[in-house]
Amino acid sequence: MLAGANIIYGLGMLEMGMTISYSQLLMDAEMAEMMLYSMDGIVVNDETLSVDVIKEVTPRGDFLSHMNTFENMHIQTHPKLLDRLTRDNWVAAGSKDLETRALEAAKELLATWKPVPMADDAKARVRAVVQKAERDYGVPESKE
Repeated sequence: MLAGANIIYGLGMLEMGMTISYSQLLMDAEMAEMMLYSMDGIVVNDETLSVDVIKEVTPRGDFLSHMNTFENMHIQTHPKLLDRLTRDNWVAAGSKDLETRALEAAKELLATWKPVPMADDAKARVRAVVQKAERDYGVPESKE
């Protein structure tokens, strides 16, 4: 992406696209989201560099525990599947690897997702495109 690629292709695909994995799709989508986030760039100014805080804390102080560090955590991406836990906390949380978390999320999504109904005018436009293609390729008219 940093070199100018403008297509993200193949999310969820396995076996040269012959198989689609819901868990792989969610993992790939999260990574793509992080790449898109990075494309917004990094704002560099005295505030984002925390210049005043660095002066306050001094080189030998504890910058990580300063409230400014906590307040600026939003600058980081916030993945839903990837975790940034320490190993001890990861083990305490059940030691679930990325594939396991993605599979659980995929199952949950499939069980609970409710599609937003398509507007009637959009349905009519799509149906018109399908009907034209069916006529062009000699497909018998459907009874819908």
